Order: sequence, then structure tokens, then C-alpha cells
Amino acid sequence: MGAAARARILELMQKVGIRDAESRLGAYPHELSGGQRQRVMIAMALANKPEVLIADEPTTALDVTIQAQILDLLAELKKSEGMGLLFITHDLNVVRRIADRVCVMKGGEIVEEGPAAAVFDNPQHPYTQKLLAAEPSGQPEPVAPDAAEMIRTQDLKVWFPIQKGLLKRTVGYVKAVNPTSISVRTGETLGIVGESGSGKTTMALAIMRLIASEGEVRFCGDDLRQWSTKELRSLRKDMQIVFQDPFGSLSPRMTCAQIIAEGLAIHNVDQHRAPRELVTEVMQEVGLDPATMDRYPHEFSGGQRQRIAIARAMVLRPKLVVLDEPTSALDMTVQVQIVELLRDLQKRYGLAYLFISHDLNVVRAMSHQVVVMKQGDIVEAGVSEELFEHPKEDYTGQLLAAAR
Repeated sequence: MGAAARARILELMQKVGIRDAESRLGAYPHELSGGQRQRVMIAMALANKPEVLIADEPTTALDVTIQAQILDLLAELKKSEGMGLLFITHDLNVVRRIADRVCVMKGGEIVEEGPAAAVFDNPQHPYTQKLLAAEPSGQPEPVAPDAAEMIRTQDLKVWFPIQKGLLKRTVGYVKAVNPTSISVRTGETLGIVGESGSGKTTMALAIMRLIASEGEVRFCGDDLRQWSTKELRSLRKDMQIVFQDPFGSLSPRMTCAQIIAEGLAIHNVDQHRAPRELVTEVMQEVGLDPATMDRYPHEFSGGQRQRIAIARAMVLRPKLVVLDEPTSALDMTVQVQIVELLRDLQKRYGLAYLFISHDLNVVRAMSHQVVVMKQGDIVEAGVSEELFEHPKEDYTGQLLAAAR
């Protein structure tokens, strides 16, 4: 790599909001957070200064503060370079902020188009009106006063060593999660918010013992540090995760029924009932037609694929579910449906949720408690409504302001 190319790459990385760009040059995609990977893709698209930029959901995986920076950057480039911008997104707040003209599509057809202000202020088509009215609202079911503690961490820490030289000596650490302590009860949702790369997903993976960490993690009173890998396997059915991408997390070679039933065979769950019977039951619970169980993921919509991912977790009847950006790839109407589904399942089964998201409206509708993370630290924590109405830390206020 020449000096000029290196300088240009660093410039682009800094423009799209990647911190410590110099130290991230040698990083592989799996070493970056979802938001950081999205920013790299945006930098790639901007590298040749295009005359027309097609931006297909470019802010989906980004937190609200970086999202605002990226939108400002694209608006600035559009103006300074005379660049045309075709911006595709399901986030209506983003459309309102960046678009001059808007086209609303449904079923492969443009059902409404016009100046952005006219479409938002006076929508004519029923579908446009439905989209603008769709926003997660309400609150989760209150937690029982005597609810048992499901998860507790004490000084949980995840630092990744930075190794250099022929002998791979450790010269520093990426401090993904600094010592943190949290608690989640049965039937409770803990919302985790913060910028991309702040440590949200890393903390959840450490709690599930999927990555190495220091500090205490207790699940239903048991100290998981004392459990071997073999012993932890028997616990896996009680701790499930639903990922951000409802397509990438499903095998394209497996049918819906095979995907949902896979965990049943691994954990030898309910051997007295046929797997297809259990699959039918859980598909009905998550709002899917059991008649479609032999279809493949590409034959479902994005919202249906996310329901399949939820069904895959719920069929094992877990106690704790990590929801890692489960609504970020979905349009507003489907977001509302998924939020209602998750709240209903929590009420029915007393599930504990760790809900990770950069969408503060969804977090508010889902969470009893919220923690705000920044660069590996919890900078604020509290009851959801109180934190959203009266944030104590400047950083929390900045996140809320950027989301408006």
C-alpha cells in the first residue's frame, strides 16, 4: 500500500466515524462491530467520489449519533460534489431529514411520490399514512415484585490483547468492556444502548460465556465461572440469542422447520413429542403459518425471517434471551409487530431479555431498565421512563437529542 493510498484510506475512515483509524487498518471484518463494518462499506462507496451514490439502508446498523454524522456527511458531499443520491431506507426519520423528494413503494409499485415536506405533512395514500403512524409505543408488563434474579454480573471485563511483532507480544489492549455490574430479573428487560463499538454486544456475549471474560457471571444463582465447557452446554438451551440480520443468521440450505427444530435435537428436548409438532406450536406462537414450515428462508419476508429466528430461540423454552438489534433491519410497521410479539412472549413465559439496540424508541417500548454504554463503560443506568425523561449524563442527553 502506497503512502498516498494509506492517507486516503485513513481520511475516509475518519470521515465515516471510525475511531482510532490508524490502529484499525489491519483489522479483519470479524474484529469490527456491526456499525463499524457498515462504516467501512460507506467509505468504500465514497472512495472514488461517485457522481451518483445509491445508498441502500446505509445507516441501519449505526447508532443515532454516528447516523447523524453519516447523514450530514452525505448531505455535504451531495452539495459540494454535485452528487446525486438515491437513498433507500425504512427509517422515516432519516428520510425526513435527508430527502428532497420521496417515493413510497408497496408491492413493487410506487404508490405515492412528491416533495418530502408534502408527503410527510399531507400523505395521500393509505399505505403512506400507515407507515407514518407506525411507531413502537406503550410499555412492557410490570415485573413482579418478588421476581427472582436471573442474571447478575460483578466487575465483568472483556479486554482483547493487541499483539505485534514476530513473537506476538502484547503491546496493549482493546478495552471492549471495562468492569461492569448489572442485574436482570425474571420477566424483566434490560435495554442496552450506546454507540457502535461501545461494548453492548461484547458484554452480552460474555454474559452468555461465548467469549472469554473476567469477573463474576451468575445465572439463576450459579456462578458460571465454575462451569466447564461440557457443563455449560447443558445450560445453552436456557440462554438463547436472536441476531440483528434475519437473513444472514438463517442457513439458506435448511427449511424453516429444520432451522427451528435444530436446537431440539442438539439438546434432546421433549423427546416424547414429534419435532414437527413442536415446530407447529412455536410457529403459531410467533405468528407464522405452520403450512409454510417446509419453505426456505429466501421465500419469506424480512419480518417473517425474524419471526423464524425468534421461533428458533423460543422452541427451547429459554429463561434468558439476548436480542441483538432484532428490529434494525425491519420497516416501521413490522418493527411494531415484533415489539408486540416479544412483549407478549415475555408476559406469557416470564422471559428475561437483554435488548441491544440503537433505536431508542424501540428500547423505550421494550425495556424496564436501561444502561447506556460508551467506550466500554456504563455511563448511566436506571428505570427506562425516568432515564428517557430526565437523563443525568450529557452523553445520554446527546443520544436522545440525536434520535429526535
